[in-house]
Amino acid sequence: MLCKEKLNIVVVASECAPFAKTGGLGDVAAALPKGLQARGHRVMVVMPRYKNYDGAIDTGVRITFNVMGNQAEVGYFHMHKNGVDTVFIDHQCYHSVADNIYAGDRHAANFRNAMLCQAAIEAVWHVPCGEDRTPYGDSDLVYMANDWHTSLLPVYLSAYYQDHGKLPYARSVFVIHNMAFQGRGPLDEFYSLQLPDHYKEHFYLDDPFGGECMNQMQAGLKFASKIIAVSAGYAWEITTDMGGWGLAPLLREQGDKLTGIVNGIDLEEWSPEYDNFLDGDGYTRYAPDASGFDGKLECKRALQRQLGLPERDDVPLLGFIGRLDHQKGVDLITDARHWLMGQDVQLVMLGSGREDLEQSLRSMENDHKDKCRCWVGFSVEMAHRITAGCDILLMPSRFEPCGLNQLYAMRYGTVPVVHAVGGLRETVRPYNPHTKEGTGWQFDEALTNKFQEAVGWALGTYREDKDTFKKIQLSGMQQDLSWGLAAERYEEKLIEAKYSW
Repeated sequence: MLCKEKLNIVVVASECAPFAKTGGLGDVAAALPKGLQARGHRVMVVMPRYKNYDGAIDTGVRITFNVMGNQAEVGYFHMHKNGVDTVFIDHQCYHSVADNIYAGDRHAANFRNAMLCQAAIEAVWHVPCGEDRTPYGDSDLVYMANDWHTSLLPVYLSAYYQDHGKLPYARSVFVIHNMAFQGRGPLDEFYSLQLPDHYKEHFYLDDPFGGECMNQMQAGLKFASKIIAVSAGYAWEITTDMGGWGLAPLLREQGDKLTGIVNGIDLEEWSPEYDNFLDGDGYTRYAPDASGFDGKLECKRALQRQLGLPERDDVPLLGFIGRLDHQKGVDLITDARHWLMGQDVQLVMLGSGREDLEQSLRSMENDHKDKCRCWVGFSVEMAHRITAGCDILLMPSRFEPCGLNQLYAMRYGTVPVVHAVGGLRETVRPYNPHTKEGTGWQFDEALTNKFQEAVGWALGTYREDKDTFKKIQLSGMQQDLSWGLAAERYEEKLIEAKYSW
């Protein structure tokens, strides 16, 4: 359904799939704009041009900005696809981190981020967009900043433009994907940002845990018209002292300026009936309904063959996909290894991160070659195939703002076992043995015994009550997990932002 009120929306992010992606932010920056465009809005994504991207055309537009005291000329490249404009900001500082987009020291990161924010604000005036090649202009304009990398956008919009009578009706919305990263630095770093002195107070934070510092995210949150966290649960968690990482007092003051909206998934990329990664090697596409169970079983067999595991239909195949770090709770899996490998199961893990956890995975595979495969690294193809081929997905994250893998898993009929935090609590309905309803299992504390208990329930249901397990799979597959509803809720907040003062 089209919205009667049309907006010009500029989504600014440090990454956007498929061009650059390190996590869920890249997926959201790609999918949400399509959902908003489908509702009738004009939508532009602005991101760095890390590499030469096929289909991105040099517009010939060149603008020089004062970036942290340096005169820097940036170029603008453009792509129009599926109704969405993508504008790439071109400068050598982005090319130099093409293989690791968050590499470099604080000064280098601040330079890249400051440039992106300034260039994004002015893109609406200078870059020819759409099929008719016209700039967006400054009417009905809402910018969306995403995480700390773009925290400076609401600040620059105020200091460089609105304080001087420019873009007076433009508004900004700040989307929090991960509160743990805030752009903290020493106090005197403020002066490198080339802002008026009276803006310093908005960056200053005296955190009982981290001491005095300059905090870029704090400033961005203050100047944004609306703040959106990527789930209602996470919106609450970040107002607690434990979940707010020093900014909880500020967020508690925001009232209805802060809201939570659960992410959706891009069904063109993540749905078993359309998944190109399921073509070949014995995999097959399948429908996300009861008719798809045979296809899912074929994917399970193909995954077992590809990874050299015994091909068994009866054994529960468990999967994990994610970064190997403290947040993702991988240590709960490795700590439970003796119990887990003592079960009649198979386990497939995909991810990279901390060296000690990578080594633990290699050791677990070496000790249990007939049951366990650990792929240290990352492969988009393998992520899709694990999601399709596994029976159960493990997500023991200590905190998870929204989480996407559990949404992907449910769409593919793979039952999630999750720690009940953030978006995981909100999106996975815990199985109720009395009503025999639910879409997965939850555990309420990040403890090994709690994790084992939840996995035990999932394994027991898989083995002893196949009909119930299939019902759980179907409940997950048949949910509306698309961006449609989420885009409508974002739209409501963007319109509210437009009229806020």
